[in-house]
Amino acid sequence: MRQAGAYSGLLCGGISGRTGPHSLPLARIKKIMKKSGEDVKMISGEAPIVFSKACELFIEELTRRSWIIAINGKRRTLHKDDVASAVAATDIFDFLVTLVSHNQGSPVLGLNANVAAVMEIE
Repeated sequence: MRQAGAYSGLLCGGISGRTGPHSLPLARIKKIMKKSGEDVKMISGEAPIVFSKACELFIEELTRRSWIIAINGKRRTLHKDDVASAVAATDIFDFLVTLVSHNQGSPVLGLNANVAAVMEIE
């Protein structure tokens, strides 16, 4: 008899009872995975579930770091600038710098004192 694996918690439960076991659409994740390269032809049923969980964790971490920037700016609403500052302050998000650093040709990022707060949590 097969024992439950490390990812068995991902296959049931989920974040919200009303959205089912996954909060991100698995069909969309699978579609993105198939478009990633011509070599990708077959995808197991568990792979999109793991990717879904990884995306959730990524969004949570980026949101948490952006929230620190917003709070230090004495605001309770996240703005694009907060996300951009969090990306600039965190080495693991370097791959996003080009996506959030320009708004119609002008840079949005201005490293300021709020970025120091995000750097402290690393």
